[in-house]
Amino acid sequence: MIERSVLLRRIRAWLALFIVCLVLSGLTAFPLVSELHWANSLISHEWLRRVGEGLERADADYPFLLYGTDWLAFAHLVIAVFFYGVHRDPVRNIWIVEAGMIACAGIIPLALICGPIRGIPFGWSLIDMSFGVFGVIPLLVLRRMIKRLEAMSDVTS
Repeated sequence: MIERSVLLRRIRAWLALFIVCLVLSGLTAFPLVSELHWANSLISHEWLRRVGEGLERADADYPFLLYGTDWLAFAHLVIAVFFYGVHRDPVRNIWIVEAGMIACAGIIPLALICGPIRGIPFGWSLIDMSFGVFGVIPLLVLRRMIKRLEAMSDVTS
């Protein structure tokens, strides 16, 4: 029983890490214009400068375009809420973790297909793909631990 309790605490700790990262990622999509001002003050990079200029122009002349990134931020926050189901019942809601893993895998073809269409330099597409690669790591750990928890429940039943 103690081992099960320890495993459940570990699952919840990894889950908290994932949720916090997902929420932070979402929150950073709201203030893009000011974030790019800040990034450009720290780093002199042609692509960052171009993106900053594009965002400033969109914000000044077509602010409704940035509404799309507001929805992106909101989507991150909503997805984070779904992971609360894993906190409540990890075994029953393992499908949420697996859906998250599929979403992380989906980042790679999205970046490879849409990046070139939108004129994103390949190096920046690699950075985008890294979110899927690094995002799947805690989910793989979570899935493995949840499967162990499930096996413990089967033994005690």
